[in-house]
Amino acid sequence: MGMAIDTSRIEAMVAQLRATANRAQEGVNPLVASPAASASAVAAPDFASALKLQLDQVSGAQKSAQQLGQRFTMGDDSVGLSDVMIASQKANIGFQATIQARNKLVSAYQDIMNMQV
Repeated sequence: MGMAIDTSRIEAMVAQLRATANRAQEGVNPLVASPAASASAVAAPDFASALKLQLDQVSGAQKSAQQLGQRFTMGDDSVGLSDVMIASQKANIGFQATIQARNKLVSAYQDIMNMQV
């Protein structure tokens, strides 16, 4: 049972990083942009808060899976083995998606650092 990871937001962020690097390479100050560009930047969510939200969700899924596993081990009849396995797989998938996002970010950072200025 394979699950595709939606990388559209990561690719959009990489494209934005490359566009910023290109502007810097051309000598355009990225902080002084057109009003339309700054309006769209304000409407976009903050990357740090989006990353923190994703990490919090992964952490919550891992804690939930651990708690369900403990309840199952202690003999709680309201928790089935399938519940524990599903929660564990959800936590694992979230963790793997976070690792893939980190790998994409590291790759984008390396691309930017290797650009000629």
